[in-house]
Amino acid sequence: QVQLVESGGGLVQAGGSLRLSCAASGRTFSRNAMGWFRQAPGKEREFVAAITWSSDNISYADSVKGRFTISRDNAKNTVYLQMNSLKPEDTAVYYCAASRGTLYYYNYNLYEYWGQGTQVTVSS
Repeated sequence: QVQLVESGGGLVQAGGSLRLSCAASGRTFSRNAMGWFRQAPGKEREFVAAITWSSDNISYADSVKGRFTISRDNAKNTVYLQMNSLKPEDTAVYYCAASRGTLYYYNYNLYEYWGQGTQVTVSS
């Protein structure tokens, strides 16, 4: 059974940092692009960051560029999202997702596997 399990969320003050992890099990995703998305209450799920299997191509949403860093460790089948200088508007449930292949997408409908999500709350 394929599973993606996020961890590392929590409550943090504005300006603080969190590091999210997404551990995959059931199969290897070392050849799949991976992405992070988030969804705030009443809003649509939005793209945050994505990374190719070799980490040679990375993309960020404009809203997080310069503050968030996506990385992966294929040996551990794990993807990370380092979040610095957090703002209240970053509050959301954060999801990791595995693409169907080597390409990443900005459209969440094009990802095949999803984690259950981890809550990130940033207080002002």
